[in-house]
Amino acid sequence: MRSENLILTRDVAEKKMQRMAYEIAEQNAGENSLVLAGIKESGFIIAGKIKSLLAEVFPGSVTIIAITLDKKNPTEINISPATELNNKVVILVDDVANSGKTLLYALKPFLAYHPKKIQTLVLVERTHKMFPVTSDYVGLSVATTLQENIIVEVSNGEVTGAWME
Repeated sequence: MRSENLILTRDVAEKKMQRMAYEIAEQNAGENSLVLAGIKESGFIIAGKIKSLLAEVFPGSVTIIAITLDKKNPTEINISPATELNNKVVILVDDVANSGKTLLYALKPFLAYHPKKIQTLVLVERTHKMFPVTSDYVGLSVATTLQENIIVEVSNGEVTGAWME
């Protein structure tokens, strides 16, 4: 971990995810189930963590699916396992919203269904976006220049921190 540009420690990331789990439960009170769609790799790990945190505060069922796409050239987007998404609450999960491009393209497969609602969750959001995507649940919002990027580091299924480069 690069401590000189550290913006999020493991402990703070854990607290941010706990808060987001409470927000999800609050915003989806009355729902019987949620589908967390984690963008591989880091978004999927964060979705798994959010699922375990939701177990404490959300009375319904929570399912995780993985979204796989090439973030540089997102022409082919896959969902696994194949899941019925009609009339479901879907929460799209990623580690960082840098430009908004990944979140925008990751929504594409859901257009073949009729979800009840789609929400987005990111652990870290930067304030400069090039695509019109806003996140419903944000762990940390960071003002950056267009040249800076945010990297979320995961190891052994846990978020270990985030830094700016």
